[in-house]
Amino acid sequence: MLKGKTALVTGSTSGIGLGIAQALAAQGANIVLNGFGDAQAPQAAIAAHGVRVGYHGADMSKLAEIEAMMAYAAAEFGRVDILVNNAGIQHVSRIEAFPPERWDAIIAINLSSAFHATRLALPAMQAAGWGRIINIASVHGLVASAEKSAYVAAKHGIVGLTKVTALENATTGITCNAICPGWVLTPLVQKQVDARAASAQVSNEEAIRQLLGEKEPSMQFTTPEELGALAVFFCSPAGNNVRGVAWNMDGGWAAQ
Repeated sequence: MLKGKTALVTGSTSGIGLGIAQALAAQGANIVLNGFGDAQAPQAAIAAHGVRVGYHGADMSKLAEIEAMMAYAAAEFGRVDILVNNAGIQHVSRIEAFPPERWDAIIAINLSSAFHATRLALPAMQAAGWGRIINIASVHGLVASAEKSAYVAAKHGIVGLTKVTALENATTGITCNAICPGWVLTPLVQKQVDARAASAQVSNEEAIRQLLGEKEPSMQFTTPEELGALAVFFCSPAGNNVRGVAWNMDGGWAAQ
């Protein structure tokens, strides 16, 4: 379905981003990966789908590096047809104790990077008359949790950015939508589970039960594969008139 298209997925060397990149590659899209850590294994996993794969290690908190990444994608692949803004970090603290530098970093990576990548991708999409921008928000783009002020602010901002992008391109072949996951068992969330298990002196299984029980009525994690399938839907002909939505995959979290 996506043969000949190129997708750039930020924060895609593991977790949600890699799951989405895999799903798009399975539909024939060439992939530009981005992120920290080992890039060889993710590149090999994507290449196994028989598509072209590139990698750029841009630090998504730095404008010059975002610009270099977008220039690399254009030079190597022609243009970015599908942009998935997924890069994100987290810090948990009450507002009065929240380190200002952590606030700045979270806003830069979780929100500003999506704006910069979007503004740089749009001209080529507009010239081609087709494009898909998928912003990975969070259930925290719809509701709040204590001690996550920067993350919640950034994710609410992502939902707002999604709506504006969709409206500005509403009469074109370019759509913009947000995916709002609840708990996804990524390496970052596993660290939270491990910390909870150690702090409460309970098993890993009990820590997971407690974590899900606090927020997610389904009592199950959303998977990167499920998120990837939704991203593929947004890119399909069936998604042509889905514009500006914040689609939560949260096991009922926001329905409460």
